[in-house]
Amino acid sequence: MNMPCPLFLQADQTIPVAVATLGSRSLGLFDWRRPAARSSGTIHSNRSITPRHSGGRDLVRSRSPGITGVVPMLKRARSLATVGALWALALPVHAQSGPGGPPSVGVIAAAMTAITETTEINGRVQAIERVDLTARVTGFLDERLFVEGADVKKGDLLFRIERAPFEAEVEARRATVAQAQAQLENVNLTLARAEKLLETNAGTQSAADNARAAQRTAVAQLNLTQAQLRQAEINLEYTLIRSPVDGRIGRAAITDGNVVGPSSGALATVVSQDPIYVTFPVPVRRLLQLHSQFAADGGFESVRVRLQLPDGRLYGPHGTLEFVDINVARDTDSVVLRGRIPNPRLPTGRRELTNDELVRVIIQSVKPREVLTVPRAAVLKDQQGDYVYVVGEKDIAQQRRVKLGQSTPEAAAVLDGLKVGERVVVEGVQRVRPNSPVAPAPVAAAAIKASAVAEGAR
Repeated sequence: MNMPCPLFLQADQTIPVAVATLGSRSLGLFDWRRPAARSSGTIHSNRSITPRHSGGRDLVRSRSPGITGVVPMLKRARSLATVGALWALALPVHAQSGPGGPPSVGVIAAAMTAITETTEINGRVQAIERVDLTARVTGFLDERLFVEGADVKKGDLLFRIERAPFEAEVEARRATVAQAQAQLENVNLTLARAEKLLETNAGTQSAADNARAAQRTAVAQLNLTQAQLRQAEINLEYTLIRSPVDGRIGRAAITDGNVVGPSSGALATVVSQDPIYVTFPVPVRRLLQLHSQFAADGGFESVRVRLQLPDGRLYGPHGTLEFVDINVARDTDSVVLRGRIPNPRLPTGRRELTNDELVRVIIQSVKPREVLTVPRAAVLKDQQGDYVYVVGEKDIAQQRRVKLGQSTPEAAAVLDGLKVGERVVVEGVQRVRPNSPVAPAPVAAAAIKASAVAEGAR
């Protein structure tokens, strides 16, 4: 519809002007007329306003209450902006832009998909063998023979304690053993003479008995001195502290020159590297659910353990679940489970898993299970729970509440609320309103998966 600009109206030409309220009365729609006697485009005060419903009466000459305010108002409407606003208000409704068509959305049919059920729990890496190296004898620490943080082998010499006092003790015990052996030989000769004299009636029975008792005492004394020698040799060996396991050694707690002993605490710690444990607590309620979930496939023997590292990466090797604790923690009502997982050396020489490292434990079923799934992007959530938009007959979008089960980063398993083949909105969900028409178009599942992967990478 083409409307003339108010500044360039011809004589006696009118345009409709909308006035909402004037004073205390509503005036409705009026006609503004340019006087015939003026040829200029300037607005003068002798123009008239005639209401369309007033029967042709001139509003300027009216003396009705509330109408006299029209003249001052029109005198102030001399600028082009005011006239343009009045002209815009006078446009008919059909000239304004109306709403667009139904929003375009991408849909995909809900289908049965084989997914691997997973359960994620926080856990910690734990070395299978952990040894605190402690001095067994008291002495000055002579030397540390390892590099802190390095790998060590079983039997490697790590610390040396001052050996001289213990070597002297060994020599003294050897001398005592030699003395006891000499005494035993002498007692044996005395016993032999006493028995020979007793046979010839030249000796007495008491002398023979005393000789036998002395011989037994000498044997016992020799055994005692030999044991003392063995103890001295053991103490001497304890001055050399060796690694009892293959693994990696930590930092030294005590430096050379200090006196160490059994009460000094750990000098260093060695932990094994490969394989390694991962322990994680599971609430009793969740443990019972896992038992039911994997019972048909053979219980916990049919699951595998994977780890998500602190930087978000998925650890490559997977392990097995090998131990379920026999006790329930009273404070947390949970049971500790333990998995065993390889920790091989990388080409760079290091290993990815470290003792006491916090990780995310992922328990996976070995056999995938067929479940009804939709893309993750199709699932929305509010205070009432999860829901999706389903496109029904006549392309009307309906909000559908769903119950989700075990899911993957790309797909959500639906336990209740959907049927196979129903069209679910997966793209453009922000433009959908419940019970409103949409313009659906099918979306390829591969494109959705690629989009989800790209979103996760960001």
